[in-house]
Amino acid sequence: MASSSSTLVAGLTAAAVGTVGFLAYQASANAPATFGRPQAIAAAAASKAPRDKSNPTALPAGSGEGERVVYSIDDDRVWLVGEDGKVQRTFKVTPGSVDPPPGAYVVTSRSNTTTGTDGTPIEHVVRFTTVGEVVIGFSAAVNGSTRMPDPAVRTGGIRQSRADGNAMWRFATIGERIIVIR
Repeated sequence: MASSSSTLVAGLTAAAVGTVGFLAYQASANAPATFGRPQAIAAAAASKAPRDKSNPTALPAGSGEGERVVYSIDDDRVWLVGEDGKVQRTFKVTPGSVDPPPGAYVVTSRSNTTTGTDGTPIEHVVRFTTVGEVVIGFSAAVNGSTRMPDPAVRTGGIRQSRADGNAMWRFATIGERIIVIR
C-alpha cells in the first residue's frame, strides 16, 4: 500500500511540475518584451526616427504613443511625454560610453543616491536595461557635472542636469516605458 501511495504522490508531483512549466512557457511566449528586453517599435528601431528640421527639439515621429520617455542616442536628447502624447519636458543629456540598442524598455529599478561607475556620487538613478555587464540608466551627478565619460571605461549612465534628473525621477517610475531611438 505504501508503494502505491508514493507512486501516486510522485505522479501528482510530476503532473504539477509539468503544468507549472507549461503555464510559465505560455506566459513568457505571450508577454510583451519588457523588463529590459528590447522590443521593435515602428520605424524608430530600424532607422533614425524622422525629425522636424525646423524644430530640432520637437518629439521625433515614430517614437511611440501615450506616456513614455523617449531617448535619442544620436541627438543625446530626452523627451518626457504625457498620456496625451504632448511633451512635458525635453532636455540634452550626456551619454555613457555604452549605448542601449534602439527599442522599447521599461524602468526596472531606481535608486535615490549611489555612486556611478566612474566614482561620481549620483542621484535619481532610473535604470532600464543592461548591455553585457553594463547597466544602462539615467542619473544626475550630485555636483551637477555632465562631463563626457572616459571612453576607456564602459559606463551606461546617461547623465542629465540635477533639475532634469528631478523631473525624470518624478516621471519615470517602475514600469514606465522608455523608447530608445537613433
